Amino acid sequence: MLIVILAALSSIAPISIDTYIPSIPSIAEYFVVSIDKIELTLTLFLLGFAAGQLFGGAISDRIGRRKTSLVGLLGFSFFSFMIVFSSSVYELWTLRIIEAFFGGLIVVNANATVRDMFEGKEAVRVFTLIGTISMVAPLLAPAIGSFIIHFFTWKAIFIFIGTYALFVALMVYINLQETYTYVKQNVLESYISVIMNKKTRPLLLVFPVVFSGMFIFISKSAFVYIDYFGVTTNWFPMFFGADVLFVMVMAKVNLKLIKKYEAISIIKFGIFMQFLISIALVVALIHPTLIVMFILLTAHVSMLGLIYGNLTAIILEDFSKNAATATAVIGVMNFSIGAIVATIVTFFHDGSLSSVSIGIFITSLFAYFLASRIK
Repeated sequence: MLIVILAALSSIAPISIDTYIPSIPSIAEYFVVSIDKIELTLTLFLLGFAAGQLFGGAISDRIGRRKTSLVGLLGFSFFSFMIVFSSSVYELWTLRIIEAFFGGLIVVNANATVRDMFEGKEAVRVFTLIGTISMVAPLLAPAIGSFIIHFFTWKAIFIFIGTYALFVALMVYINLQETYTYVKQNVLESYISVIMNKKTRPLLLVFPVVFSGMFIFISKSAFVYIDYFGVTTNWFPMFFGADVLFVMVMAKVNLKLIKKYEAISIIKFGIFMQFLISIALVVALIHPTLIVMFILLTAHVSMLGLIYGNLTAIILEDFSKNAATATAVIGVMNFSIGAIVATIVTFFHDGSLSSVSIGIFITSLFAYFLASRIK
């Protein structure tokens, strides 16, 4: 039950993003704006999510995982419902940022709770299990979104998101016990101790670069499959879901590898494979086909199954007293840098697949360079 609840908390972001990706063209049509202006809500969501984690980490270490989760879930649900009443794209942007802020308060508590209870390879195992279960969200979310807009308008998607948050809040209220131990500490000093830690600093730099490559795929997947290759919104969840399914497969592989190899070695291997695949993505621009791009994008994203859980566990290992703050630092860096990179890719979008493939190549190259320097 603990792992299910923590996975549900971790799933707030993918549920909020992936469920409404199939409806992006419909939302753009509703507000009579270009699709780029609706894609921008993904970037704005990331920025709000990062800000929420910045505050959420300190709050969670001060008042506890359970209370912070409940405040975040209730606020997130309320503003998800408010989005339904948006009368302009600017209102949509504003409410999406506020919604994301409360989402940030939620998500820091899942990893912090694991760190409160587990250490070492056991923590890696639990992080991987939670990651595997939470991957059900992005696997099903596009299908749910497509199903909803097939029968209803895009507004029903945000009613679903708000209802999901209320359901998780009920689970937390009934089943989640408090795990943190209060330690009086200065908030600023707590953040500085995380950022200045010599062991984790290189990993904190690698994480957002890897995350940026993933978010390029998430933010442009609707364009790649629906707009460029003409995949229908009914079939889009099959393509998107297959990518997520292979992340789950690689996470399962990671559970076996961690018994024989060090976590850092597995991380480096996953990043190296992403780099090789990104080269193939650039070469594929010569004559892009749906099947080739699908295979390469799936292979690239699947490597997250070898990277995410291991990176999280290693970074949090040194922060038993301020696990939520450390989680917040990870989240703020991942989501803010991811938002910047996604915005740059959108800026250079020219109607082809170039910005997607080249963007993924650059982030993979940079991640490989940083990872190769970690001892």
